[in-house]
Amino acid sequence: MSPATPSPAPLAPDGEETAPARLVHALVARAREAQRQIDGYSQEQIDLVVSALGWAVINPANNRALATLAVEDTGLGNVEDKVSKNHRKTLGLLRDLHGKKTVGVIGGDPRRGIVDIARPVGVVAAVTPSTNPVATVINNIINAVKCRNAVIVAPSPKGAASCARLLELIYPELDVLRVPRDLVQMLPAPVRREQTQLLMGAADLVIVTGSQANVRAATQSGTPTFGVGVGNVAAIISESADLTAAARKIADSKTFDNATSCSAENSVIIPSGRYRPMLDALVEQGGVVLTAEEKARLQRVLWPDGGKLARDRVGHSAQFLAEAAGLSRAACQSARFFIVEEEGVGERFPFSGEKLSPVLTAYRADDFHQACDRVRALYAWQGAGHSVGLHGTDPAEALTAGLTLPVSRVIVNQAHSFAAGGNFDNGLPFTLTLGCGTWGKNHFSDNLNYRHFYNKVRISRPIEEDIPSLDMLFGDYLRRKGS
Repeated sequence: MSPATPSPAPLAPDGEETAPARLVHALVARAREAQRQIDGYSQEQIDLVVSALGWAVINPANNRALATLAVEDTGLGNVEDKVSKNHRKTLGLLRDLHGKKTVGVIGGDPRRGIVDIARPVGVVAAVTPSTNPVATVINNIINAVKCRNAVIVAPSPKGAASCARLLELIYPELDVLRVPRDLVQMLPAPVRREQTQLLMGAADLVIVTGSQANVRAATQSGTPTFGVGVGNVAAIISESADLTAAARKIADSKTFDNATSCSAENSVIIPSGRYRPMLDALVEQGGVVLTAEEKARLQRVLWPDGGKLARDRVGHSAQFLAEAAGLSRAACQSARFFIVEEEGVGERFPFSGEKLSPVLTAYRADDFHQACDRVRALYAWQGAGHSVGLHGTDPAEALTAGLTLPVSRVIVNQAHSFAAGGNFDNGLPFTLTLGCGTWGKNHFSDNLNYRHFYNKVRISRPIEEDIPSLDMLFGDYLRRKGS
């Protein structure tokens, strides 16, 4: 393969290459050599490497150690849920990849004279978030290597120790297969923004999951990029919904890993006639509806400056938030999650946005169509292109949502944070990187998967001519025109 030409190295005032540039270019050079060594691997060899990478996390002892370190390292989420997330996301990804062709001829269409060939992209730069410092990292690594690429991870500063430990566990598994360790690398701690930007410019492909600042930097790097949009998932409760089942799924999703997932529900939109019964069902699942005073206290804690969400308050339990906000009511002290009632959307109503906390905003709607209007308003403010949840039994409503709402996924009767990124009981690919389409300023709307990690070459051979008649193409129009 022919890798892309690296970006020119920044120079120090004396004309020499800067120290960060030397570091990054050394990593990339080693990655290119390691990638060259596996470029000729067979599908069977690559699949063994993928299994080795997956075992580094699936191994229960490794998984728990990584989950524990991730919580200690970032202060986000909780250990048991991260153990579950690391296991399920990795196991699901390996299921999706099992038997998939990524080496040499991968398919084609003999009738059309087409043969499809998969080729590596080269060196992948994976920019990963603090919210999932293990699951996202291993997902990107496995997808990249499945397609015979090298990968260099640029973890968030808070997630650097977890990433480093993951690589320490990966390397002995690679050694078993005599695979070069430089196939999987990371920027050394402390991870600096300058190094991350240099890496994005020097790589052949960038995968960026996390802050919009990182996504913007990646798209401006000059390197092809798969980036994500902003999460702010809303769930619509239909007139036909099973309220008990919907409340259980929403509560389980909202509280999983302290709501660190971008796919966790942030708002629930309820028909007026079912509003109180739905709130009661959510309370049965451990939710607590806050009073106006309690809501104001929580708002001051989550948005202390009136605008930006406080990063040191997100990803914690409801008990942590209750203590921080001075919510002394006994129910608040034992809540699984909080429910705040809201009427507005936008800057003056911060609970209408993404909260990354076990806090659910409740809205009323007269009917399904008004609920869809509320979703449009919410996503015009934040979250366009991501996903919407729908609880109900009318398939026409799901189709209407898919045809009219600015979303890339309509998740029907499922716990959203488990389902949007793929689950064992739906057909979406397992991922932690969700494209949001042009609505979310992304150029893809899929769940990131292995197909995004290779170049496709097409061999085209001549076939019998297939020239359409003018009547086939223009007949209907011309007859209507009367010509």
